[in-house]
Amino acid sequence: GVRLLLHGLCSNTTVKSLDLKGNNLRTMGAEALGKLLRQNKSIRSLTLEWNSLGMWEEGFSLFCQGLRANNFLQRLDLRNNQINHQGAGELAMALTQNTSLQELDLRWNNIGLLGGRALLNCLRSNKTLKRLELAGNNVPGDILKAVEQALDHNQDREAILSEAQNQVKILSKEVLSLKDEKNKQFMDFLDTVDKQKEERARSEKISAARVSQLQEALDEQYSIMNSLKTKLQMTEAALALSEQKVHNLGELLNAMKQEQNSVAECHFRELQQQKQEGADREGRLLHDLSAASEKNLLLRNQVDELERKCKVQQDQLFQVKQDLTNTTAELKLRAVEAEERLEMEKRRFKQSLEDMESLRVKEVDRVTQQMEASERSMHDRIQRLEAIRISLDEELSQVKAAALTERGRAEEELIKVRSQARLEEQQRLEHLEEKLRLMTESRDEAQNCCLKQKEMVAEAQAKAKQLSLYADGLRRRLDELQQDLDSKEQEKVTELNKVKVELQEQIGHLEAERTAQDGLREKIAALERQLKALSSNHREALLDKEGEISLLQEKLRMKEAEISRMREEEAQRASFLQNAIMAYVQGSPLGTHSSRK
Repeated sequence: GVRLLLHGLCSNTTVKSLDLKGNNLRTMGAEALGKLLRQNKSIRSLTLEWNSLGMWEEGFSLFCQGLRANNFLQRLDLRNNQINHQGAGELAMALTQNTSLQELDLRWNNIGLLGGRALLNCLRSNKTLKRLELAGNNVPGDILKAVEQALDHNQDREAILSEAQNQVKILSKEVLSLKDEKNKQFMDFLDTVDKQKEERARSEKISAARVSQLQEALDEQYSIMNSLKTKLQMTEAALALSEQKVHNLGELLNAMKQEQNSVAECHFRELQQQKQEGADREGRLLHDLSAASEKNLLLRNQVDELERKCKVQQDQLFQVKQDLTNTTAELKLRAVEAEERLEMEKRRFKQSLEDMESLRVKEVDRVTQQMEASERSMHDRIQRLEAIRISLDEELSQVKAAALTERGRAEEELIKVRSQARLEEQQRLEHLEEKLRLMTESRDEAQNCCLKQKEMVAEAQAKAKQLSLYADGLRRRLDELQQDLDSKEQEKVTELNKVKVELQEQIGHLEAERTAQDGLREKIAALERQLKALSSNHREALLDKEGEISLLQEKLRMKEAEISRMREEEAQRASFLQNAIMAYVQGSPLGTHSSRK
């Protein structure tokens, strides 16, 4: 009946306690109990009092083999079972490998001296048994005291293990809190770095826009200067042509005056000769008249030639006008080509800006990759620290007082490190805020300089417009002078002196205007120098900003080095704690006892 009952309990998972007291179990019952202990995983308490199991050596050995294989039974009652020293030896061998039994009652058996020694020897390897009752077994008192000491040692060890596990849980919670805090600090730092990168990108965009505006202003000034130069060249050419025309007309008038004077002198001589030879030279008079008529014809031919020359000069003037129109067209074509070159330069500048943007994106990717690599190395280090923590937990299970003291020191050092890190972080934040303030001030100064440059450019444009209007007035005046010259060519003799006087006055005005234009050229050159100086200052400001960006990157690298240094210091502190624990374990009575084993 017991065999059937125990066979049914082998697969049971609900029964926690089994009491078979006083059932006269024999060899078959002991074998069934061994099988039950090997297969059942739910029974925690087993009472076998008054069953005489020690009388059947083979069955009791099978029972002890089942107890050796069981890791769930916590309480076993074997009172009054006639167990001798051989059964105690079997039971001791089973207890050396059992890791769950905490209470064992062997009262009122026949264990004796040998059985007591066997049980004492098994307690050196068994660390879970807390209570062992050996009354009424003829066991000497010194063995009983040794057994009590071993049980007390097991109880103390269990208490130390529980405390160590609690401490490990507390330390793991603190380590997790420290990890969370470090992760928060790291994420805050990454946020600040991202904000700095965004501000740097905005400043770069603003500076690029300012550079493009300055470049456009410079190009406009260059185009205005080129147009002014072309206008000046055109006015100079027109003045040179008008002077050449005046000189040619003066030469023609002088030649005609000389010819007329010579003709008048010849006529006067001929008339005197005719008066003197009037009476007696009538035949000659006719001949002289014919000669005079021929000379008049010659003079008429000369007048016709002079008229043809005037027409040729008019044709030359028309050709010169056509040349002027052609030169203006060529100048316009050149201006269009210059505008196309300016567009190409703008495209090149935009391409260079895009290249700089791609380089900046690559640099940001490289920095992010470095941060990811550092994060992976941090995870690896955390895993290594976790392995070290596990080993430390295994060793901390043997120590209580040293762990408490080291824990206090570690907490103090952690508090110091936290306070120091917070102070350093506050100082860095204040330093970065000061730098941002300085950068905003420099940006405002640059904006003021740009506004001043725009005002100067507007003034220069207004002056250029005035000069262009003045040049147009000069052109209209020259056209009027040319019309006056064309109309006054018919009045060659009477109006020549007036024309000369007017031309001299106009030449004086033109010279005064040329001197004014020279002054304007000097002013334009001064403005160009100022623009060059402002562009150089702007480039220097850009270089300063790039230097500040490099300094920020260097500080980022220094902060990463400090974080790695702090981790190394934490690893050193952990190794120092491990060495102190090992030293304490080696110097404590528990360590000496384990070394003897």
